[in-house]
Formats: sequence, C-alpha cells, structure tokens
Amino acid sequence: MGGGILVFDKIKFQKFVTNKEFLADSYTAFKNKIGLTANGQYLTQSNEVVLDFPYKDCVLEGGQTKEEQKRQEIFWNQTLAPDEIDRLFEPKVLTNWKRYDRNGGHKVERISLDDNLIIKGNNLITLHSIKKVYRGKVKLIYIDPPYNTGRKADTFSYNNTFKRSTWLTFMKNRLEVSKDLLTDDGVICIAIDDHEYAHLKVLCDEIFDRENYIGTTVVRSGPGTGTDSIFFATQHEYCLFYAKNIELAKMYDLPKTDKQIKSYNKEDKIGKYALRSFIRYGGGASTPSEQPNGEFSIYYSMPTDKIIAIGGERIKSIDFPYQPKSIKAFDENNRLIEYNPDDYFEIYGKDIVEILPIDSSKKRRVWRQSDRLKILKSAREGELIASKNKDGKYSIQYKARINDGSKPTTIWYDAKYAASSYGSRLLKKLFNNEKVFSYPKSIHTVKDTIKIFSRPESSDIVLDFFAGSGTTGHAVLALNKEDGGNRKFILCEQMDYTEKVTSKRVQKVIESNHSGSFIYTKLATHNDNYLGELYRIDDKEKLNELFSNIASNQLLSYKVKHDVVNGSVLLSEFDAFSIDEKKKLLIELLDKNQIYINYSEIDDHDFQISHEDKNLTRQFYNE
Repeated sequence: MGGGILVFDKIKFQKFVTNKEFLADSYTAFKNKIGLTANGQYLTQSNEVVLDFPYKDCVLEGGQTKEEQKRQEIFWNQTLAPDEIDRLFEPKVLTNWKRYDRNGGHKVERISLDDNLIIKGNNLITLHSIKKVYRGKVKLIYIDPPYNTGRKADTFSYNNTFKRSTWLTFMKNRLEVSKDLLTDDGVICIAIDDHEYAHLKVLCDEIFDRENYIGTTVVRSGPGTGTDSIFFATQHEYCLFYAKNIELAKMYDLPKTDKQIKSYNKEDKIGKYALRSFIRYGGGASTPSEQPNGEFSIYYSMPTDKIIAIGGERIKSIDFPYQPKSIKAFDENNRLIEYNPDDYFEIYGKDIVEILPIDSSKKRRVWRQSDRLKILKSAREGELIASKNKDGKYSIQYKARINDGSKPTTIWYDAKYAASSYGSRLLKKLFNNEKVFSYPKSIHTVKDTIKIFSRPESSDIVLDFFAGSGTTGHAVLALNKEDGGNRKFILCEQMDYTEKVTSKRVQKVIESNHSGSFIYTKLATHNDNYLGELYRIDDKEKLNELFSNIASNQLLSYKVKHDVVNGSVLLSEFDAFSIDEKKKLLIELLDKNQIYINYSEIDDHDFQISHEDKNLTRQFYNE
C-alpha cells in the first residue's frame, strides 16, 4: 500500500485458520468434501446453492491419448493451481494443415469461417485457442464427455483420491470457456448418465445460470441387457440443455416419424390429417380455475352437421352447467351476430347441441383455444368438427395437419436412438466391419438435437470438443444433405485415433455424399513430445536420460531450480526411484504452460515452424 502501510484482512485470516478441512499443498480454498454450498456454508445453512469441491479453483489440463490408458493417466492429468498458470490459455500455433473433400486430401490455400474444422489437441487448450476467432459465433455445442462410471465402459478412470472432484474440475474448466463461444441465442447439450447427472446439473446451473436451464431429455440409448449391471439394467442416458440466454433461444419442432405419419389416416382437399380432441389436457392451464376464459359452450347443429355458434360470457362465474349471457354466430352473409340465448334457440330450434369441455372422467376442462372468433372461423373452414361418442354425447375435434411438426418431448425412446444399431454398427460398416472405436453415439441422437436448435437455411456452427469417432461431424453432413442446409462443424479431439478414426470417418461420409469438405489441423507440440516419450518408455536407464534431457533443454517449471535438478545428488536419488515414481516426478517437473507452442512464439527459431504453418496459423487468427 502507499506510504508503507499494509492492510491485514483479519476476517479472511480467521476463516482460513478455523477451516480444519483444508487440503495441505492443494493450492485451493475448498474443503476436502463435496457438497452444495453458498457463501462457504453448506445447503442446510443457505438457500442460494452452488457446488463446491476440492480443486474447484484449479485447472485440470490433461486427458488421455488412448482409450485404454488407465494406469498412466495419473501422469498426464495434472491439476494446476491458478498461480502456476501464465501462458497456458494463450492461442497456440497450428500445424499439419490439410483440406479434405470428395477427391481426397489437398494443400490448404485459404481459411475462413465457412470451413468445417477438425483440430487435434488438448480440448481445454484448443477451446481457448479458437476463442480468439469463434467467440460468440457457435450456435450449438453438443458434447458426450466421459461419464466417470468406474465400470468397464468408462473412459475416464482417473487414479486419484478425489475422483469425482477431478471429473468436476475437468468439466468446469471446459464448460466455462465453451460458454464464451456460444452465440447470444446459442445452446449447449451435454450427454451424461446417472453417476454424475446430479452434480453436473448443479455445476451447469452455476456456470450457465439456473434460469437458462432449458430441460433434460431421457434417451433410450441401449437395450439394457444387464450384463454389466449389478442391479437395474441401464437403458438410458440424459441430455442436459442450457441456453446462453433463454430469452433469445429458440427450439423448433421435429419432423413427424413414420409411425406418426401413419396416424394421419384421413384426407381432404387440403391434405392428410388426423382428428385430435379439442379439449386441453395435462398441466399448463387446462382447468377453468386456471384459465376461466377457456370454458364456454360450442353449439353444433345436427341438421346441417356443422358447428354454428359460440357461447359468450357466463351469467354467473359459479354457474354450471354453462349459462351464457349471449351466443355469437355468423349469419348467412358471414356477418358476426350476437344473440340473446333465448332468441337464438327460438330461431334455430332444439336440434342444436350444446357441447362443453368435459373430459371422459366428467372433469371440467378448457378448450385448446380461447379466441372465440378464431374458433368460429376454423369451424366455418371445416377445421373443427363435432362427432357423437359411444355414450351418445358429442365432442369437438380438430384436424391436426400432417405438415405440422412435433414438439420434442423429454423422453426419446425411438429405436433409432440405440447406440448399438446406429452408433457401433454404423461405424463398423463405414470401416469395412472393423471395430475402430468403443461406444459411439447414435447419429440420430445428434441429428435430432441439431434439428431442434438449427434451421437448414442457417450457416450455424456446431461444436463438439469431445469429438470421439466424429459422430457430430457425420450428423451435420448427413443433415445438410437431407434438408439442403449449410451448417458447419468444429470437432476437437486429443486422442491418438483423431486422424485414423475421427478424420477418416468424416472423409468417408464426404466421399459417400459426393459433397462437403473440412480442414484438419493440430496444435503444434512442445513439452507434449516429452509426455509421449514418457508413455512409451518403460526402462529406468532411458528415463534417466530423459531426466537429464529435460533439465538441459530448459523445459522445467519456473518453480524448479535448475541447478538443483542438474545436481548429482538429486540425479542419484532419481535413479533409485521406481519406473512409476520416475514418470510422476518428470511430469511434475515439466512446465505445463509449454505443452504446446504459443502463437506469440511462432517466429522463435528454436521451434522451427514452417513458413506454410506460420502463414495458415496467421490466417486462422485473422492476422
């Protein structure tokens, strides 16, 4: 402070020393306990809720390079404290550029926002890199992250004490930056199962704001045979939907299914239709107490077989059966006339049936529409009809047209969502019956998600930063072919299979469609090269050599004293370590901020970035 004055925060200090559950050397203020808290107090002490967990204020950088990389994950997935991060989130250099279309691979000449992209590299760092270009430009994010189940199908078996908090930290880091990429009317969809759904929901409420929660769908993704279940045979998973701003987000109807289309078994001069009850059922103002203006009489003339009039206001609000003050109808000249009820019945006689919105259980309901003039017009146009039920009473039905879409429901149970048939088998078919990936998503789950949040005429960008086998890219291309759309995709994946599976799958789809293209590129690696060596080496002497190489090439964290690492005492101690201990120490010594090459260092001769990669990287960042 100015004048040599220091300020001591007594309250913060008291809070720190009284916290008996703080984690030694964790670099985090959060307790060794997972729970719902607000302002440092747990749920029982507060109404405002957020999810606190160990290492929440830290960054989990890593992931895997192979699906079955269980034991070695501990060496990759390092949790970084905020004060250990300086250049980690800066944009990175991109390399290995190649454009693919129906004629194969080509040299990349130019780059624009109209290009589809597949980027290989750590997805957290990739997201921060593309944020420089795509901030506020992504309409839909669809991700299918690792589920953290601990079972055979789990691809997120982190080997540490705080497994759940590790997963939550991993997700929090990535969701926070992904929010910046969304357009103001953008939406994110996250697939998840029972194991982490509850915690993820609360975490998303905190990141995206609870009021931006759109809903959760239950997807019947598998047959649930029970072969890997102790209790219930799991058949479903969830999809969580959040808007960037729910006031601006739009959801569109899904096209009718074949089964739904078959139910439209009637036809008139306009087209096919099905008859549906004109009574409103279920929640949402379906009773007179909830919507008083929705309960009124509709009058049907038996001689003419037409709906001819609508009842006006009640004489008394408590009167039932209905007693209208007036009756409205069109005369012979299509003029709207208002009659006194007694006069109306005297003119038209007793062959008029009064129909009220009463359901089959005799419960009072309301009509689907409360605008009485519109109802009369629909009746004159033949869109509303009256029919006699089995009990001899009449009901009102409307013509539901086949060209109307269907509002998406919260349960997706159609057979097309089965991951085995439209995920695994579809992928094997693309790769000549070879199994190249475990547990791919059904393409229809992704396609329908895109359909309800994107229009064909748009140029919306769809992002998937857990790209896996490339289902999202496949879905975008397939949907564009179906409806003539112009949507774009960005896929991010760091696994070793990115080029041989993810990219290759999208290439095969483009070749099959005879249209489309994408650009493949990867983050230029630096310390990541040493990580790769760590995975491959299982010899103590070679690890000793790698230890000396890392120290001599100035690849160490700034917190490590180079003269100590180079000293013979430490080297002799290192030599006595087991292979796992050696690997763990080496990964801790490496500077995590230099896993990839920063864009700001693109001209550094030590990195030997090619002229072509420099030019294309600058194009990508619009510089």
